Amino acid sequence: MRFGIDRLLADPALRAPLAGRRVALLAHPASVTADLTHSLDALAACPDIKLTAAFGPQHGLRGDKQDNMVESPDFADPVHGIPIFSLYGEVRRPTDASMETFDVLLVDLQDLGCRIYTFITTLLYVLEAAAKHGKAVWVLDRPNPAGRPIEGLTLRPGWESFVGAGPMPMRHGMTLGELGWWFIRTFSLDVEYRVIEMEGWAPAAAPGYGWPLGERVWVNPSPNAPNLFMARAYAGTVMLEGTTLSEGRGTTRPLELFGAPDIDARAVIAEMRSLAPGWLDGCTLRDCWFEPTFHKHVGQLCAGVMIHTEGPAYDHDAFRPWRLQSLAFKAIRRLQPDYPLWRDFPYEYELGKLAIDVINGGPLLREWVDDPAATPADLDALTLPDEAAWAEARAPFLLY
Repeated sequence: MRFGIDRLLADPALRAPLAGRRVALLAHPASVTADLTHSLDALAACPDIKLTAAFGPQHGLRGDKQDNMVESPDFADPVHGIPIFSLYGEVRRPTDASMETFDVLLVDLQDLGCRIYTFITTLLYVLEAAAKHGKAVWVLDRPNPAGRPIEGLTLRPGWESFVGAGPMPMRHGMTLGELGWWFIRTFSLDVEYRVIEMEGWAPAAAPGYGWPLGERVWVNPSPNAPNLFMARAYAGTVMLEGTTLSEGRGTTRPLELFGAPDIDARAVIAEMRSLAPGWLDGCTLRDCWFEPTFHKHVGQLCAGVMIHTEGPAYDHDAFRPWRLQSLAFKAIRRLQPDYPLWRDFPYEYELGKLAIDVINGGPLLREWVDDPAATPADLDALTLPDEAAWAEARAPFLLY
């Protein structure tokens, strides 16, 4: 298969509309061609593209910022001599001055297929800026490694944030190019927009189910996104960022496991199986031990649960990471009713709101966990209508 960047570089006809126009690139470390040349270098070497600027999202164009809420500065590229503007530093949206450096913005970002992953919010912000300034946006499309499944509550009105661009569920099942069309329609944007589509993407096909395993190398799109299996689990494990539990930052398998020094991992797994065994389908859970070298519980031995999606037991259609992680919270709450589960800090600069609520686009998930009488069926009753509505809403925008 071929990604959008590779098709653009290989086909002069696709590049023809760029003739005489100044081109900028929005990219990160995973923005590479099939031979692992970074897209910035590949476009700069293309004689019929006039590259005048570049932009970096959260974690930076170079991906050098390890943790969340660590800002990146603007800088001048030492190789190509163009300005690099940070969209996760002093600003989250492109400035008027930066918008004047180009005519067409090429967006080449590897996404993870989860609402909270901030690259999709950055896409919305650049589309809004392009509409204001009369600029064009082209998405060089890439796979959604989590594939097409839909899961999670829809973000509620008033809960929009940098980790919640709009009314979609946690696991949206779209590519960045498709989401661009949805943003344009949902937010009534008047902007010149084009998607350079992939060729041969088969999101229902084994073994990758969204990612072309064996065909393309995985490059971390952010520092703690080390492999496909993290991408599969991420729509659930990202919620750990709003808790006191470790999400495995400071280990070699971040966001594939969770734990803390003061939980009983085996008891948690047993309680999960007792509450909703069907929510554990499609993966294998294993109790484990780990000691983070940085971040939460640094230097402390944690009892943990590892979520395995890389073995023969993996069932792409059955695996529901958001429900699985929600069930883990519920199990801990039942086993230890007074456990200080929810982390209280200004997550992504949102003040006066609990991080878990910002992550979920509202308080419903937390309220379900904390209600002793609430059952898995109650959470399904909230979530299934949202998932069905999203399947219908996204259908007109699917390109593959």
